Amino acid sequence: MLLLRCPLPLLLLLLLPLDSRPQKLPTRDEELFQMQIRDKAFFHDSSVIPDGAEISSYLFRDTPKRYFFVVEEDNTPLAVTVTPCDAPLEWKLSVQELPEEASGEGSGDPEPLEQQKQQITNEEGTELFSYKGNDVEYFVSSSSPSGLYQLDLLSTEKDTHFKVYATTTPESDQPYPELPYDPRIDVTSLGRTTVTLAWKPSPTASLLRQPIQYCIVINKEHNFKSLCAVEAKLSSDDAFMMAPKPGLDFSPFDFAHFGFPADSNSGKERGFLKSSKFGRQTPPKPRVDLHKVCIGNKNIFTVSDLKPDTQYYFDMFAVNTNTNMSTAYVGTFARTKEEAKQKTVELKDGKVTDVFIKRKGAKFLRFAPVSSHQKVTFSIHSCLDAVQIQVRRDGKLLLSQSVEGVRQFQLRGKAKAKYLIRLKGSKKGASMLKILATTRPNKQSFPSLPEDTRIKAFDKLRTCSSVTVAWLGTQERNKFCIYKREVDDNYNEEQKKREQNQCLGPDTRKKSEKVLCKYFHSQNIQKAVTTETIRGLQPGKSYLLDVYVIGHGGHSVKYQSKLVKTRKFC
Repeated sequence: MLLLRCPLPLLLLLLLPLDSRPQKLPTRDEELFQMQIRDKAFFHDSSVIPDGAEISSYLFRDTPKRYFFVVEEDNTPLAVTVTPCDAPLEWKLSVQELPEEASGEGSGDPEPLEQQKQQITNEEGTELFSYKGNDVEYFVSSSSPSGLYQLDLLSTEKDTHFKVYATTTPESDQPYPELPYDPRIDVTSLGRTTVTLAWKPSPTASLLRQPIQYCIVINKEHNFKSLCAVEAKLSSDDAFMMAPKPGLDFSPFDFAHFGFPADSNSGKERGFLKSSKFGRQTPPKPRVDLHKVCIGNKNIFTVSDLKPDTQYYFDMFAVNTNTNMSTAYVGTFARTKEEAKQKTVELKDGKVTDVFIKRKGAKFLRFAPVSSHQKVTFSIHSCLDAVQIQVRRDGKLLLSQSVEGVRQFQLRGKAKAKYLIRLKGSKKGASMLKILATTRPNKQSFPSLPEDTRIKAFDKLRTCSSVTVAWLGTQERNKFCIYKREVDDNYNEEQKKREQNQCLGPDTRKKSEKVLCKYFHSQNIQKAVTTETIRGLQPGKSYLLDVYVIGHGGHSVKYQSKLVKTRKFC
């Protein structure tokens, strides 16, 4: 049904005229489709994708790559997944009509293939889907037409690796592990050199009983969206992405400074080929502050030997050991406790700082402007529960309040003044927040919010396929984006509460969950309200709605989630 890409060495063998007999490209079911190759140059710029197998390949910057596959019958299910590794990709999926001769039995006559070649050359085909970015993105159709499908990929940023998976049996294959209803990683314990993480098990392991292992990735820079991106970072520095070439051997990275023992087999895992006396010498790579450790099927793990008072980013990937394919949980970050002698964290003027506070804990921060100032502004975004803030200037208490959501405080300045900020966490659990201190009054990183950040649903306007909601805005013009996600009928307020991290922005959501984005404001605060009708929903289904407001600096804040349900009968 689907003709897929064969590995490069096998493809070269197929293209070489080894004998007079016509060579056949591999198919999942050769009775459905057979193709004969006689022209060695025919597939010089193209490849064929195998059905139900993930392939890895490489793109040179600004050099497009094209893949083909054939769907022989109409109404065929089809799923195509593209995973960028370490650079954004531009990719497009299109289809063109398949010649009638292509589905016949191979007779040694290359005419059908030549006709397809002419079609590829002369026709663009119908575009089905396109995407630009570094997210793992996919095209899914429950009923695809027969035809010659074409996948075009391009990297404009740098040379990069990527992965492609395509199948005509997506319901039965399910090679990627499924995420639980709460795909976040929880920081359950935090020390000066240790962080304990916990997460919900994948339903692929708990319900489908498939072999799943979890791999944790730790680094100091940012979260990763795919395991492919992690592996690309492990085998390359940021300055130059080197394509795999014979004679190269990537030396094992020294993770001793990270607190992890060096793996004697890591060189074998990351090396593409054994080095030889003919291989050119490569300079040693800079040390990479990144480590991956796979821990089996446990769903709690303590990372040890970390540096005190250092922010780390943690990512979790569920890996199906049968298919070696993975799915990313929603990553998190945490700052290890400071050393006892280090009482405060220095705030830099105009820079947002992430702060993690354990349950009932406290953090001290210090802000010392380098120049004279008339006013100083503190902007705080509490990601979870409310936190207590106290601000003292040269020992004098200026502010003591509870902060929930986004708040901004403007205080009178004083020459050579030093400010001490004390943040106290919630009694309910750990707290995360973002704080910005600045002497520049126009430095606004966080968007303004109304006092009420609830989403209101209109029950009388509810139908079998749509719901109508409203929310408040402000006098400041901001961008609002609304997202929807179908949830189970037993989804409750306790589960919703666990997903109330306001610091997780739209970039953590799937593209398919996005409803729309729009700009909105009103000079009359009494009229600063907007409504939207979300259509295309299923009868009798429950959906979780989220509204994000995005400020001019790109920082986003999430409104309180709203659980709605469509009518079952209309």
